[in-house]
Amino acid sequence: MTTRAGFVALIGEPNAGKSTLTNQLVGAKVSIVTHKVQTTRARIRGVAMEGDAQIVLVDTPGMFRPRRRLDRAMVAAAWGGAADADIVVLLVEAHRGITPGVEAILERLAEIGQDGHIALAINKIDRVKSDVLLALSKDLNDRFAFANTFMISAEKGFGCADLKAWLGAELPEGTWFYPEDQIADLPMRMIAAEITREKLTLRMHQELPYQLTVETENWEERPDGTARIDQMIYVARDGHKGILLGHKGETIKAVSKASREELEEFLGRRVHLFLQVKVREKWLEEAERYSEMGLNFRDGNA
Repeated sequence: MTTRAGFVALIGEPNAGKSTLTNQLVGAKVSIVTHKVQTTRARIRGVAMEGDAQIVLVDTPGMFRPRRRLDRAMVAAAWGGAADADIVVLLVEAHRGITPGVEAILERLAEIGQDGHIALAINKIDRVKSDVLLALSKDLNDRFAFANTFMISAEKGFGCADLKAWLGAELPEGTWFYPEDQIADLPMRMIAAEITREKLTLRMHQELPYQLTVETENWEERPDGTARIDQMIYVARDGHKGILLGHKGETIKAVSKASREELEEFLGRRVHLFLQVKVREKWLEEAERYSEMGLNFRDGNA
């Protein structure tokens, strides 16, 4: 049997649907998805099987104009993931078209030099009419010579099977990187932290989600088959701690319950989850916090 294996980087603006597409192709939730932008920090990898091919998906942070150190590190991680991949897929939102952000990505694509292995996926096709889609596809292909173009809805699954089949066929021959039943290469501690961060992001509003991070400090496998997970939520200000805890601790309890339920579904067993909130004013400037998120602290330098 000839096997294929390789890395596929999904790039695009924040909210373009990269995490949703990763989860759709893998068939399980490995990358957190929220309606808020910039939720994917680390290069979370999902492993999708397509016949004899193993597709390792690099779900990069959205590309945007960085202002803070964390933003700069996230954008550096995104372009690093694209440069290291065998195939790059650019996601563009059908209803938003060619935004200034997409323009900037198109300008940089030529620098990656993927020898024709850059594909275009126009996402959220159910939001626009077919003539708009065709015009957008032509415009994008006139600006860059994409190897292939796919019309998809990552959320509903339209067109994703065709994209997956093409990716599997285009990857280089080689042995698989991971066991067939493995769906992500992130340590479970990190996946657990991402799940809790997603629940926090959904509950919070405005800027607060980008001022916090979650770390799994302890993971204890118990004799009865359950797991005890202790997590620390770091926030930058005292006021943020109060918002997170909520009136009589209601907010943090709701977050803990939602996170625990998803962890139990993901792991297939009971979980005892304990959350604490700690104020660390300078966490956005601490190298250790970045390595916990799989980012390079030095990439955040201006």
